[in-house]
Amino acid sequence: MRAGRRHVRLTHPDKVLFPADGITKADLAAYYAAVAPAMVPHVRDRPLNLWRWNGGIERPVVVQQEIPKGAPEWVRRVEVPRRRGGSVCHAVGGETATLVWLANQNCVTPHAWTSRADRPGRPDRLVFDLDPPDDTDGHFERIRSGAFALGDILRELGLTPHAMTSGSRGIHVVAPLRRGPDADTVRARAGEIAEVVAARLPDDLTTAWRKEKRGGRVLVDVARNTYGQTAVAPYAVRAKRGAPVATPLAWDELDDPELHPQRWTLATIPGRLEGAGDPWDAIGRAAARLPATPT
Repeated sequence: MRAGRRHVRLTHPDKVLFPADGITKADLAAYYAAVAPAMVPHVRDRPLNLWRWNGGIERPVVVQQEIPKGAPEWVRRVEVPRRRGGSVCHAVGGETATLVWLANQNCVTPHAWTSRADRPGRPDRLVFDLDPPDDTDGHFERIRSGAFALGDILRELGLTPHAMTSGSRGIHVVAPLRRGPDADTVRARAGEIAEVVAARLPDDLTTAWRKEKRGGRVLVDVARNTYGQTAVAPYAVRAKRGAPVATPLAWDELDDPELHPQRWTLATIPGRLEGAGDPWDAIGRAAARLPATPT
């Protein structure tokens, strides 16, 4: 398959990865090639984790940090230290061919670090995952309210919030940062901001990690900010029926009555990008300093 300036060989292109939808490995690779102009800037220079469904999405997932053996030499990689000693060699995002090659590895959903390969301990993204308490319907209005409240607090702190449907159950709110503070500091500040927003909407939001303590409220999850953790990459396909996609939004789209976490799919995202472009195309230019502890 042609992928930017390279050709990437697909093995078993007719392999069905989404049995209920008939979506094959070739379909997945073609999707990533099509959305690469928008997606590559969001994963460029970032270590990646590979969420691989080698037997299709109805079989168990393999979450792989280490770059697969036999990876082409042109796939960028970086050796990063583990938190508890040792190191791991990750694939690094940066070009269309890498996304297509990942699809050939049955990587349905690439996840990316919140920092870049040259300074892995210095994040440039602050990530909040608004996660419902269960798989039942009826939580989305609380998620939406939480996203708006987070946006208000982040703006009060001098940051610029960006929203993304997760393609799964919730919404991510992301603020770009100027690199400087280490991951532990960023993680701690994210937790403090989460406590503030949960206090503003105590009936809707919580920071309680244990489900039995959430009382049916939406979790403001900040764990993605921990060193070595990852978040689903913008425009990544999720391993769910219909192939929903993690979709960056213009902030005012949060008001759309038709919005839900799985609204856009592998089939519809290319048309959305062709018509409206990437709402996050200027996210890097909005980077600001990590704010002081909120009050």
